[in-house]
Parts: sequence; C-alpha cells; structure tokens
Amino acid sequence: MQYWGKLLGLVLGFMSGGVWGAILGLLVGHMVDRARSTKRRGFFADQQTRQLIFFRATFQVMGHLTKAKGRVTEVDIQLASQLMDRMQLHGEARAAAQQAFREGKESGFPLRERLQELRGVCFGRFDLIRMFLEIQLQAAFADGSLHPNERQVLYVIAEELGISRGQFDQFLSMIEGGRQFGGHGGWQGHQGGHSQGGYQQAPNGPTLQDACKVLGINSTDDSVTIKRAYRKLMGEHHPDKLVAKGLPPEMMEMAKQKAQEIQAAYDLIKREKGFK
Repeated sequence: MQYWGKLLGLVLGFMSGGVWGAILGLLVGHMVDRARSTKRRGFFADQQTRQLIFFRATFQVMGHLTKAKGRVTEVDIQLASQLMDRMQLHGEARAAAQQAFREGKESGFPLRERLQELRGVCFGRFDLIRMFLEIQLQAAFADGSLHPNERQVLYVIAEELGISRGQFDQFLSMIEGGRQFGGHGGWQGHQGGHSQGGYQQAPNGPTLQDACKVLGINSTDDSVTIKRAYRKLMGEHHPDKLVAKGLPPEMMEMAKQKAQEIQAAYDLIKREKGFK
C-alpha cells in the first residue's frame, strides 16, 4: 500500500503544528510514498523488462549523444554498427538497436525521462548503472575525441543515474587509460587501409600510468591497495553476475572484454612493480 507515508505525515504534522502542520506532513508523506513506490518498482521489476529497458536506453542515449555534436556523420553510424557487430546483433535485435539509435537522434528525445526509467528498474544494481555509463563514454570517445557538447550530455547522464561528478571523472579517466589496451576501450574502424574513428593502441604499448587509470589507482599505491582495487573491479564487471542482475545477454561480450582489459592492466602493474 502506498498511503502509509501520507497517513503518518498527517498525524505527526497535526500533533506538532495543527492544521498547517497536518498539510505540510501530508505533502512530505506523499513524497515519501512516491519515493518508496519508485524503489519498489525498480527492485521488483522482472528480469526481461529490466534487460529490455537497458537495451533500448543504451542505443537511444547513444544516438542522442552522437547527435549532440551536430550532424551525425557516416563515421558515427559506422562506429555504432561496429558496436552492434561486437554484440553480435543480427536480425530483429539489430533492427531494434538501429531503431532505438534513430529515436535518440530525434530533437524531442526525452533524455532525462528515459534515464530516470532506467535508474528505476536498475535500483540497487549499481554495477548495471556503471556499465551503462561506461558504454556511453566509449561511444563518446569512439571518434578519438570528446566534443564539449558530448561532455555536457554525459554530465546529464551521470546526474540522472545518481553518479557524482567525482565518480564520473574517475570513470572517464579509466576509459581513457583503457583505450591503450585496445578492445573494450574503443572501436577500431578501417576504411581504405586507414584508421577511422576508434582508438589505436599506443605505438610503444600501454604504460604503467595507463594501467593505473584502468584500475582507478595511483602508481604509488602499495600491492594491498592495488589487489583490492583489482578484485573489486573484476567483481563489478563479471559477465555472468552482470547478466544475472539484468544486463542484456547481447552485451555479455562487452563485459568479457572489459574484464580482459582490467586483467591486462593488472598484469602490467604486477610486472612493473614486481609483485605477484
């Protein structure tokens, strides 16, 4: 039942402030009931609904993010197609992703509303929220740079998903470091023998600093701190756990690649710092 907050607020408000106190208590109670209702819907949302909303929002928001730069170019479309290839989307699933991408490009796309819906069904599952933001960060960086308009949209995404600016900056740094490890950190596009769009691994390979960014640590941290960060990240990006929490099965391959990226960064740090 969704009226207990109103009833309690009404009684306590009347006892402490008469009629006006009762009115204020009723309003506060109504807000509490709405908040509890939202959390309940998110917690008890069935798995299929959660996966569907996550899948649709991923490509809608990606389309909106791409459009933020102005005109959507052929390279942008190619990069989105490469993501669909990585997810092995074919037939109806690919058509659904393409339709969602087009919807996100529309001028009246309700970004905040869609993000609020996503946050609602992912309530209590921060790993899913994080994965969603990481996918959008990769999409924004896929052409090799982060446009100021894309950054502003990313700020809105983080805000609506309950991610602080500090957390956002850390995730951004981790994505930047991860691009040097190839694979998950960015897409590779090739046309006419020349690279288009996605990140390329550094000529001399990733550095210790790149690896530290992936794990969200400092190069001066001790082995205990590094191992703790590594285990935490691997737990958060475990593909089977993410799918169990509501990640669409089509995105499982991306989670695997992210886990491989974390492992590669950790192995590099161990070699450079000389611990097992």
